[in-house]
Amino acid sequence: MSTTSGSAIWQGGLKDGKGAISTKSGALDNQPYGFASRFEGKPGTNPEELIGAAHAGCFTMALSLILGEAGFTADEMSTRADVTLDKQDDGFAITAVHLTLKAKIPGIDQAKFQELADKAKAGCPVSKVLNAKITLDASLAA
Repeated sequence: MSTTSGSAIWQGGLKDGKGAISTKSGALDNQPYGFASRFEGKPGTNPEELIGAAHAGCFTMALSLILGEAGFTADEMSTRADVTLDKQDDGFAITAVHLTLKAKIPGIDQAKFQELADKAKAGCPVSKVLNAKITLDASLAA
C-alpha cells in the first residue's frame, strides 16, 4: 500500500477568493488557483488540469509496464489527457477524459499497440477512480 497527499488552502468567496495547491513531494508548492483559472482561462492551475496530468502520467506508466511484459520498450511516449467538466443539475462533474497518445516503439504493429494501450487505459489506477467516460486515440510515430 502507498499513501501520499496533496493539500489546498482557500481564502474568500467562490468568485473573488483565491487558493493555493501543494503536493507532499513539493512538486507543487502553493501553486495558485481560483475561479478565474478554473472557469475563465486565466493564469493558474485548477483541479481538472491536475487530474489530467495525473491521468496522463499514470496511464503512460501503466502502458510502459504492459509493453515490457509483452517484450516491448518505448523509445518515447507522449500522452495528453483532455478533461471535460460539465455543468449538471446538481453542480459540476467531470464527464469525460480523452487520452491522446503518440508513441515510438520499435517492433510493434498498430493492432498490438492498440490492444496494449486499451489494457493500460482500463488498468490505470487513475482511470479506475474516475467516474467518467474515458476515450483513447493511440498512434505510432512513423
